[in-house]
Amino acid sequence: MARSPRHLARLVTALALVAGTATATASAQAADNPYERGPDPTESSIEASRGPFAVSQTTVSSLAVSGFGGGTIYYPTDTSQGTFGAVAISPGYTADQSSIAWIGPRLASQGFVVFTIDTITRYDQPSSRGDQLLAALDYLTQRSTVRSRIDSSRLGVAGHSMGGGGTLEAADERPSLQAAVPLAPWNLRKNFSSVQVPTFIIGGESDSVAPVSSHSEPFYTSLPSSLDKAYMELNNASHFFPNTSNTTMAKYMISWFKRFIDDDTRYDQFLCPNPSGLAIEEYRSTCPY
Repeated sequence: MARSPRHLARLVTALALVAGTATATASAQAADNPYERGPDPTESSIEASRGPFAVSQTTVSSLAVSGFGGGTIYYPTDTSQGTFGAVAISPGYTADQSSIAWIGPRLASQGFVVFTIDTITRYDQPSSRGDQLLAALDYLTQRSTVRSRIDSSRLGVAGHSMGGGGTLEAADERPSLQAAVPLAPWNLRKNFSSVQVPTFIIGGESDSVAPVSSHSEPFYTSLPSSLDKAYMELNNASHFFPNTSNTTMAKYMISWFKRFIDDDTRYDQFLCPNPSGLAIEEYRSTCPY
């Protein structure tokens, strides 16, 4: 049956309204989460050894920087979605960046710029490592070749052992950070009640170097009860669990950084309610965030 011009005009108007509503809804969603990067996450996507972003890397010589020992930057090659949050990661006592190298591309492929650093000496203490993490972030956002890819307001820190203690120190020193993830942290200082940065501590049940009873647990307890925080203890894990590919550690580390660096609430589902499973001995948190 033929349609009258008036009917067709109404139809076009109706379709335009529907399209406009859909566009407005999409725009509203984008405005609610302007830092979302990548597709909707699933259990399998955050457990995968690589995420949706292709990754490149560049080496930074210790001779080209001050305040830390250089390192390797891993970054998404895609620039179509805007800038990314960034994370600096410190190795442990006597170790260099090679001990945590696997974390760099794994995290970067989920939509972050990641800087695994070397320290000034292998024997730097936590307070020094905290300063070095911050110096690395400053280099990353101000002088590095990838600085245009980074949103300098969305930064985080992580580190293993002495570097984990340094992560807590950095979070305390720079409250503008968005997230901190200490891994098997070691620090003689036990009180971090002044930290304002969302902090996720991961410890190992069988850690004999930095036993959770005298390190990770007291650190977590000392953090303010009002803070967005979590503590995960890996079942039977030694002090060296961050030195080889660890899916449970990576899965929740990714979720934490996504949630707090990117303000991406799509990752709430992996953090609240508290995760459980054979790999997790204990989990505490201040959910909901």
